[in-house]
Amino acid sequence: MAQLPFDPQQLPVDGVAGEPAVAPERLSPQWLRQRFAAPPIWTPETAQESLIARPQPTPASVLVPLVQRDDGLTLLLTQRTAHLTDHAGQISFPGGRAEDYDADAVATALRESEEEIGLHRRHVDVLGALPDYLTGTGYRVTPVVGLVLPPFELTADPSEVAEIFEVPLQFLMDGRNHQRLSVQLPGGARSFYAMPYERFYIWGATAGMLRNLFHFLRA
Repeated sequence: MAQLPFDPQQLPVDGVAGEPAVAPERLSPQWLRQRFAAPPIWTPETAQESLIARPQPTPASVLVPLVQRDDGLTLLLTQRTAHLTDHAGQISFPGGRAEDYDADAVATALRESEEEIGLHRRHVDVLGALPDYLTGTGYRVTPVVGLVLPPFELTADPSEVAEIFEVPLQFLMDGRNHQRLSVQLPGGARSFYAMPYERFYIWGATAGMLRNLFHFLRA
């Protein structure tokens, strides 16, 4: 198993991104549908994830599942099991590497979500995708954003997922909850974001993709 050379939760916080929160009216299913249907011009943040340089990154997709709860949208996330090769124990979106038989990135995200957490694709209203995100572990990840309408049943694949939980989207779409951290590694300095919520430490690629959702919704 590839061990992370540092514990992100033990690092000092360099600062907080601090941008104002996305306006509450933008965190509604109707507004999100319109935004993805007619995207503005905006600039994604470039990931500084280069722990392992791979000339041919592996295509992968994740589902960014926005659950329509009575008191507002929540984001459904997973905690990966501790024995996995990549991103063990980390907070992740449901997803994984593309297979040859997947029609496209959306098909990969929906298939992986069914396999990992038992979320059937009939519950997912796909809105669109965010820009691809390159991870230090050598993946080119397409974040597929979808609305999820309850009721639905979830069953975690115990070989991959230790826990499934939800975080209010309003919390994640507030720059005051986006911490900036950095670490010195043999290959040089690496900086990343973290968004701690209750007992869950959201950081790295997941936080980086959430930053791009944040910029996309604020634009």
